[in-house]
Amino acid sequence: MEFVFENDRPIYIQIVEYLRIEIISGSFKMGEKIPSVRDLSTIVKVNPNTMQKALLELEREGLIYTERTNGKFVTNDKSLIEKVKEEIIKEKLDTFFNDMKKIGITDEEIKKYLEKEKR
Repeated sequence: MEFVFENDRPIYIQIVEYLRIEIISGSFKMGEKIPSVRDLSTIVKVNPNTMQKALLELEREGLIYTERTNGKFVTNDKSLIEKVKEEIIKEKLDTFFNDMKKIGITDEEIKKYLEKEKR
């Protein structure tokens, strides 16, 4: 898998965002062991310290936890995963609506476009 990082934001934050999506989408299942820091850093092609920083952030948020000697695992807390999912949805919708307002699209026009583009 090829990662292209944005230059204007810290790489570890971009990794955190990517891994959050992997968790809430179910790509990493609840209770599943995730690859080691070394393996993840090799896959993403970043320094292991950068990956460790990202994983520490996810652990701080409660999305992953460490079992000493066994590695890191995705939380089994379904309500936490749902909460994070809702936060991401709200953030993306806020960005979308703000962007539409900036280009002069009204709420009514947004509704029309969304109805037209329903997938």
